[in-house]
Amino acid sequence: MSPLEHGEVFVTSDGAETDLDIGHYERFLNRNLTRLNNFTTGQIFSSVIENERKGEYLGKTIQIVPHVTDEIKRRIKSAAKGLDFLIVEVGGTVGDMEGMFYLEAIRQLKLELGNEKVINVHVTLIPYIQTTNELKTKPTQHSVQELRRLGVTPQIILARSPKPLDKELKKKIALSCDVEQDSVIVATDTKSIYACPILFLQEGILTPIARRFNLNKLHPKMAAWNTLVEKIIAPKHKVKIGFVGKYLSLKESYKSLIEALIHAGAHLDTQVNIEWLDSENFNEKTDLEGVDAILVPGGFGERGIEGKICAIQRARLEKLPFLGICLGMQLAIVEFCRNVLGLKGANSTEFNQRCEYPVVYLIEDFMDQNHQKQVRTYNSPLGGTMRLGEYECEIMPNSLLEKAYKKPNIKERHRHRYEINPKYRQEWENKGLKVVGFGANHLIEAIELEDHPFFVGVQFHPEFTSRLQSPNPIILDFIKSTLHKS
Repeated sequence: MSPLEHGEVFVTSDGAETDLDIGHYERFLNRNLTRLNNFTTGQIFSSVIENERKGEYLGKTIQIVPHVTDEIKRRIKSAAKGLDFLIVEVGGTVGDMEGMFYLEAIRQLKLELGNEKVINVHVTLIPYIQTTNELKTKPTQHSVQELRRLGVTPQIILARSPKPLDKELKKKIALSCDVEQDSVIVATDTKSIYACPILFLQEGILTPIARRFNLNKLHPKMAAWNTLVEKIIAPKHKVKIGFVGKYLSLKESYKSLIEALIHAGAHLDTQVNIEWLDSENFNEKTDLEGVDAILVPGGFGERGIEGKICAIQRARLEKLPFLGICLGMQLAIVEFCRNVLGLKGANSTEFNQRCEYPVVYLIEDFMDQNHQKQVRTYNSPLGGTMRLGEYECEIMPNSLLEKAYKKPNIKERHRHRYEINPKYRQEWENKGLKVVGFGANHLIEAIELEDHPFFVGVQFHPEFTSRLQSPNPIILDFIKSTLHKS
């Protein structure tokens, strides 16, 4: 998936590369999801073809119904094992040809499980015509009609609208869509996405849910959540982070990291403002004016690399709090080797396989999550050659990393192909750049610079485990250091 088309590729703890929506579900549910919680049409078709090759269909003609729809239902049921409730998001728009067999599978699932065990919630758009100050319900009516034609009847209408709907409009939608009036829930624009659960509760969304599932009246405990949302909307402090990236035409390429900064800010009663800095057109004289700290995120490819290295050098020399993530840490090593150790030819072999000093390189074998040896070379296909998912990291005592996490061993998620070359470790440690985190086989996971208020690089992606209730520790301490500096 291109980050400029689909946004961020979110990585689960078990190494699945998924759509960024899975990240939203992890953050709102406050639980880790796995590859069982996300599947695509390609995976469905691949499974059906594989089953046919194994002879599991006993020579029958392979069809969308029942074979593809059965595979969809099987995966949904598999994800539901051991749970009380399962939320299933069917992406796309009603009428998309790509989604037809998913809707058919949902229709069949409701028939098999029974009405009392399935509730269909239809998210629909209520357009606002500014010139006439009018909200239009006709698209919603037609969308529901099309759904019902396909055999799927919604019990709740979640109406996405820039403005509140009055009782008459709700009544109109309820009548035309054949739902109870209290089952029309309005999702208006909010100052923070984390205010949405509060808004839904105010709209009474639990009433039709409890009625459908024959539950007692539900009373969720929202006090702590409400307090954090208040701090997001009306914070006491402000900081400005210089965010040096290259996928800036679609900010959702960095969605989890943006949310992780919001989480940290909420716990520190601080609004974290992001100054977006394009690494391809980076101006070291003007771009960092007024920023309180510098963040260099992950990425792939040579484009925009030198701009990131310039920003890292400024952070090091001017003692600005700095956090480098994945590629950001690797480039911190490159910058230090070039400008402190005098190794002018230092680079990553991702960008120059014949560089004089390969301080970042491709290791040709490593142990994956399942303790299986993976072998790769520079000529290997790019697919399936990354370190993905959750790996352990041993933290060195008395480090900023230990101060943040408050324990000697952590688990964080990875998504990268290249590693720090330990060959040059002694040279940079002699100059004050310390290795403070190690993974399996002594892979370098984290670095810190001595005599600097906060200069930290991590090979893992801490943003993937950050939640509103529990911000990631190293990102939280990064914002703390920025507050102290400002």
